[in-house]
Amino acid sequence: MNDRYQSPLSERYASKEMQFIFSPDMKFRTWRKLWIALAETEQELGLGITDEQIAELKAAADDINYDVAKEREKQVRHDVMSHVYAYGQQCPKAKGIIHLGATSCYVGDNTDVIIMREALRLVRKKLVNVIGELASFAMKYKDLPTLGFTHFQPAQPTTVGKRATLWIQDLLMDLDDTDYILSRLKLLGSKGTTGTQASFLELFDGDDAKCEEADRRIAKKMGFEACYPVSGQTYSRKLDSRVLNVLGGIAQSAHKFSNDIRLLQHLKEIEEPFEKNQIGSSAMAYKRNPMRSERIASLSRYVMVDVLNPAITAATQWFERTLDDSANKRLSVPEAFLTIDGILDLYMNVVDGLVVYPKVIEQHLMNELPFMATENIMMDAVKMGGDRQELHERIRVHSMAAGRVVKEEGKPNDLLSRIAGDPAFGMTMEQLKALMKPEDFVGRAPRQVENFIKNDVEPVLEANKDILGMKATITV
Repeated sequence: MNDRYQSPLSERYASKEMQFIFSPDMKFRTWRKLWIALAETEQELGLGITDEQIAELKAAADDINYDVAKEREKQVRHDVMSHVYAYGQQCPKAKGIIHLGATSCYVGDNTDVIIMREALRLVRKKLVNVIGELASFAMKYKDLPTLGFTHFQPAQPTTVGKRATLWIQDLLMDLDDTDYILSRLKLLGSKGTTGTQASFLELFDGDDAKCEEADRRIAKKMGFEACYPVSGQTYSRKLDSRVLNVLGGIAQSAHKFSNDIRLLQHLKEIEEPFEKNQIGSSAMAYKRNPMRSERIASLSRYVMVDVLNPAITAATQWFERTLDDSANKRLSVPEAFLTIDGILDLYMNVVDGLVVYPKVIEQHLMNELPFMATENIMMDAVKMGGDRQELHERIRVHSMAAGRVVKEEGKPNDLLSRIAGDPAFGMTMEQLKALMKPEDFVGRAPRQVENFIKNDVEPVLEANKDILGMKATITV
């Protein structure tokens, strides 16, 4: 349908898997599973619900009559009661016991928690795969010296692999946060209109223990350890905020990575994948724009801002519930997940196809290395009888002069020639060049990579080896 708005999240960015998790089929099938779990639980706890009624509910569980529900909602303006009605049309024997004792949030909120759990699991799977790809990249280039930057100004050398470990470490923090939230998720359960379970207390003839047991059984049937012990009509909207904070953290990590890749591509040291027939610019045919990394940055900003939605919603709820949350969370929660899904696919795709140009990296490093080697030069000259203070001043003067040649005249760095021609140092050009070994200036970077991958990353990958091996494709 080209005559109405189509979300770019579904058309361009999010995977089919994530789109299914937030699809009507997933939502309304889960509603029906929850109604079945409620009926089974009420039967088990003594209510007069028959096996025949439950069997009828199960037989129609996945055959959702959307047309009936849609037409009914036009009349009653209530989505849950429309689907209760539609389910009842398919299950005439069970019609009278569907949704017994429950309020709308029984299916709405419990389904939201279930969907967020499934979405977090998919996010987690992709997060682990990005970490795995980056770990391979880091190990491959652990020894390759590269110019380090602070303030985007040349600084002490590091290695390409060591830089990649910084990206991995951010993602490990995100994985920790994801695992924590997944471990703490609970269902709302069957709490009633203000969270007091008054309707269930009535159904169970005042039996307090059965009300508590109902929550436990429903949680177990839906694959959860427990329900939240207290609530209003809804689960606390702080849960949505906590979940999206995790997604916002992933967005921060991805954005930082995308910035680094874009800057490295400008330097022509590392490039994101660029396909054979890809067009970089409609005007400048030679361009190789880092569009994947730019898209990561763009989508990440959306998620980071979207985190404010559930935060404000949680802060502004009234007492046991208000309905100003509903329209907002229908947008903010799915869109955050769909966007993060697209970001992680892009992240995987970029890392899988990164192109490294060692010769360019070496050239940039060697242009700056004479400045960084001056302390070593000074120490060697002192060993040969030079005066440390005098040599320090001479290096300062030579460095300033060499810097002017580079910046004002556009010529190569001639610092080594200046030092070789200064008798105070007593060193030949050959001796000076012998000191210009990039690997001697990277400190512990290679060993840091090895230790980090072995001690911090490999245990994570080993524990999750059954979900490794994903490959991401991007739509455009």
